[in-house]
Amino acid sequence: MQRIIEQIRELTDFKPRVGIILGSGWSEAVSQIEKPVIIEYSSLDGMPTCGVKGHAGRFVLGNLSGTDVIAMQGRFHLYEGRKPSETVLPLEVMKGLGIDKLIVTNAAGGINKKFRVGDIMVIDH
Repeated sequence: MQRIIEQIRELTDFKPRVGIILGSGWSEAVSQIEKPVIIEYSSLDGMPTCGVKGHAGRFVLGNLSGTDVIAMQGRFHLYEGRKPSETVLPLEVMKGLGIDKLIVTNAAGGINKKFRVGDIMVIDH
């Protein structure tokens, strides 16, 4: 993990405070990131690559509404046969780069009949 962090720091001086995991259907949200630095997972020694169709497999660092962010455009899943250590590696990298907040997006269904397609749900722990 430390080597991946070092590689990213060699490519950009952004110091992200917020991490964003872009789930299915959210990939285009990176178009809102200003001064984007795009780093393909495949260019980082020790970083797995994405196997799910539609997952770009890259980090996008930049500024979003005045805050330096790092977005995962594609992630890893246990159902792909990934090890738990592989699925959390990008999160550990983002934490190592300095994030203290994480936004997770995904496409999800619900059983509440009041929910409509496109409703935003907030999960609070």
